This record gives sequence, C-alpha cells and structure tokens, in this order.
Amino acid sequence: MLKKILTAGVAALTLTGALIAQDHENAPEDVRRLHGFAAAVSADNIEKDIEKLVGFGTRHTLSDTKSDTRGIGAARRWIEAEFNRISEGCVADLEVYTVSDTVSGGRIPEPTEVVNVIAVQRGILDPDRVVIMSGDIDSRVSDVMNSTDDSPGANDNASGMAGTIEAARVLCQTKFPGTIVYAGLSGEEQGLYGGRILADHAKEQGWRIMGVLNNDMIGNIEGINGVIDNTTARVFSEGTRVNETPQEARQRRFWGGEVDSPSRNIARLVDKLADKYIPNLDVMMVYRLDRFRRGGHHRPFNEAGWPGVRIMETNENYNRQHQDIRTENGIKYGDTIDGVDFDYARKLTALNVVTLATLAGSPPFPVEVTIEGAVQPSTTVKWNIRPDVRERANLRGFRVYWRLTTDAQWRWSRFVGRDARELTLDNVVIDNYLFGVAAVANDGIETPVVFPGSMGRFDVMPTDDSEE
Repeated sequence: MLKKILTAGVAALTLTGALIAQDHENAPEDVRRLHGFAAAVSADNIEKDIEKLVGFGTRHTLSDTKSDTRGIGAARRWIEAEFNRISEGCVADLEVYTVSDTVSGGRIPEPTEVVNVIAVQRGILDPDRVVIMSGDIDSRVSDVMNSTDDSPGANDNASGMAGTIEAARVLCQTKFPGTIVYAGLSGEEQGLYGGRILADHAKEQGWRIMGVLNNDMIGNIEGINGVIDNTTARVFSEGTRVNETPQEARQRRFWGGEVDSPSRNIARLVDKLADKYIPNLDVMMVYRLDRFRRGGHHRPFNEAGWPGVRIMETNENYNRQHQDIRTENGIKYGDTIDGVDFDYARKLTALNVVTLATLAGSPPFPVEVTIEGAVQPSTTVKWNIRPDVRERANLRGFRVYWRLTTDAQWRWSRFVGRDARELTLDNVVIDNYLFGVAAVANDGIETPVVFPGSMGRFDVMPTDDSEE
C-alpha cells in the first residue's frame, strides 16, 4: 500500500525549514512520489476489469437494465460495487453514487434513463477544485441502435473504464488538496449524454473543474495502417473556448492565445509528465478537439467552458471499432478482448494517474494573469491567487514560462518565491514570445501553465477587454 502523502493537517503540507531555505532556482522539479504512483498501476487489474466488463455481453445504452449478468444495468451496478469495494481499503474517503437523467432524441428514440457511476475523492484543502478522469461504460456494434447482439467493447471502451477504476485504486491511498472524480459515463455512443449529465451535476454542486481527462480507447497498439506501436499516445485538445465572448475574442486577437487555452496547456502538462514519469511513452499532442468529425466525452465539459482533453491510443484499428463480430475475407471484425494490449493500457492509465495527482496535488492555480511590455525591451508578467489561506500552505512559489510563438512546448522558465506576484524578464521582448505562469507546490508539483488573459484562465477571473 502506498504511504499516505498528505494528511488533513495543513502542517503536513509544508516541508522542512532546510528545504524552504533552498535557493529559489533550485526548486525541485522531479517529484518522487509521482514515480511511485505510476509504478503502482497494475496491468493485471486492468485485464481482470476488462474481462469483467466484456462478460456482460453488451453494454449498449438501450440494453437490458434488469438482468444481473447481461446489459448495461448489470455493468453499471458492478462498477458501483467495485468502487465501493475499493473505498473500503482507501486512506482517502471515496463517496460513490450515481448521477442520472431521462433523455430522448436522435439515437435514443424512447425516454431512457442514462446513469453515470462516479466516485468522489474529496480534497482536504480546496474540495470544490475538481479534476475528473472518465471512461465510457457503454458499447455498440455496427448498427448504433442494435442493443441486443453481443457488443464486448473490450477496447471501446472497457479499456478506459478499467483504467479509471485502477486510477481510483492507486490514488485513493493518498489525500490531495483538490478533489478527484472517477467517472463511468453512459450514453456516449448515443450522443455524449453521460458527459452532459455529469457537467450539469458539476454546475449544481458548484465544482470548479480544473481539468477533465477523457479516456476513450487506451488499449490498442495495432493500427489499421499496419503500424504496431506501444510507445506513443495521443492527447487531443481544443484551441479557443467554444463559448468565447466577442470581447474575449477581441483580447485574444491582440494578445495571442489561439493555441493556449486551458485544455491546450493541460495537454502540454500531460506531454511533460509522460517524458518524466512514464518510461517508453511519448505523447503526440494533437491540436484538435477530437478526431476528424468524431466526438468524445470531454466535449460536453468543453462546451460548458471547462478544460478537458482526450487521451487515447495513437493507431486505431477500425476493424475492431463499432463492428459486428464476424470474419469476412479472412479479416476478423469486432471489439474483442484479444485486441487489447494490457501493458499498453497500464502505461496510459499511469499517465492519467500522474496527471490527476499533479492537478489535484498542486497549489492554487494562478488567476488574473496579465502581461506588459509594449515598446519596451523587457516583459513583465503579473498574476494573483485565490484568497484561500489553507491552500497557501502548499505553495512554494511560481514559475514563469515563455516560448517562441511557433514552439509546441514551453521552453524557458524562471522560478520566484511564494510572495511574488510579478516578474520582469529583462531583454525578453514581448512581441517575440508567448508567456505564462504556473504555481509550484512544496514538493515541486506544478499547476498547468496559465496563459495571460481570458483565453488562458482556469479559474474565475475578471475579463480584461483592453487592447494592446
């Protein structure tokens, strides 16, 4: 069992005086406990959970809800029971419950109850600050309305659901400042209903969602293109927010930020964490909301204004997606368990685990980030944090980042102490670079980089409509 890292006492979040006294430029960057979280993820557990989910025959949203052995009702009740079983051995409390709504329209012709299963691991310093990992419960075959034929959905998306359950097993052994929600979402194949239902629930609960990690197909390594690759993963992220106001669009036109939405900077964080903590896994950042003309369960959260990304395999096999189980011309079709690589699913789950631990374990996210420096030889970055004294106990300082406007990843940085609220970068001309700031925890965990202005904000902040 992993050691409990954080306790309810604020004092447990501070390091020794010797560490606090270190030079600011030597703030720790490698967080040892993240290596431990990644190593704790079990391919065997993921395999067993995928086998269990496949064993329900079909998990179609319109399938049987009464049987104890077949259909989506049996599947979601097992997921709820498994979350409850996991909670019995946790250090952090898991609150397990269902969130549902009755919906109809399009691919749901008759009013149908769509039920999500979630496990909520409350934060000990800022419980309203929430990060979500999700997998889809439902499955389908060739005909999206066929709710009776066998639809094992081993990769799409028992793999993502199994990864979400395994993440709860690992991370509930630790208490974090922020809240983690592990979500099993239904109705994805019928129109992303589960995500919309959970997004509405989040609004009702007053959650401040800092990021959604949607896991949809994390187990296939053999692509339809003939490539076999277990060393890369894709992260899809939207650019500008879909609900950007005209005033915010005007600010972005003059400040930049087309590729620096919160979702995009979560993707950069995922890429950075993969390089540091997940051996033999490289992240391909895809600057697109999702695959071309296709969708996933992070989208309803993006549409609500919250950041979210899709994490998935790099090489898809369309013969195994949304297919009746059959063999034609020597080609096997169907999403069966023999198409899942469990160690690859382990690596992508571990990537989620270290990202969740980073987002939930970080200090307060910077807010009110601005930049100044027009017609000057230097750039000044300014920021603030939410006025929560308890969270400041986990704040070591801030790291200001900058990069060339054509760079995919942040390139340079400077660290400053916890009391700083601005930094001037001498001889760094504002016109030539993009800038942002991250908050740094006592153990070195960092928030995602927050880009200046309304286009980069994670948390609620005033919108500055000024023009530079």
